[in-house]
Amino acid sequence: MYRIAFIVVAVLALALGLLVGTLNSDTVSVDLLWIQLQWPLGLLLLCIFAVGLLFGLLVSWFFGIVPLRARLRKARNLEP
Repeated sequence: MYRIAFIVVAVLALALGLLVGTLNSDTVSVDLLWIQLQWPLGLLLLCIFAVGLLFGLLVSWFFGIVPLRARLRKARNLEP
């Protein structure tokens, strides 16, 4: 069941990526102070979305999971 759900989500993500890339094919200039890039707008949007998603997951892990693990470790050490 999980395998089918994963395949469906992966196919939908691929289709959405192709749709965004196709509809936003104009080239844009990105100036990052030390490097200048000429990327298609769709690729830039997808990369920024992926970076934002990874950053959000990292922040939620750091402020959510890590403190809970520390509390669990502390609770386990207090038990006789």
